[in-house]
Amino acid sequence: MSRMVQCSRLKKEAEGLERAPYFGELGQRILDNVSKQAWQEWLKHQTMLINEYRLTPVDPKARKFLEQEMEKFFFGEGSTAPEGFVPPAA
Repeated sequence: MSRMVQCSRLKKEAEGLERAPYFGELGQRILDNVSKQAWQEWLKHQTMLINEYRLTPVDPKARKFLEQEMEKFFFGEGSTAPEGFVPPAA
């Protein structure tokens, strides 16, 4: 049986992650409060941030920025797209 969580992003009960997708305290908060669906949404949003801001994920400043955006995405006011961002046509 799947592990269920009260997802902080979706504001409903949903299937939870099987293990912490990130290290440390933030990873544990994500495991306890974020659904698989919301995590997949984050991965798409993170990819957009990396591409639009031309981030190098191994750069400590870029990792710190992404961690802050992840915190906002799941537990804060939400992470927004860069100004002027136009999503690709489907």
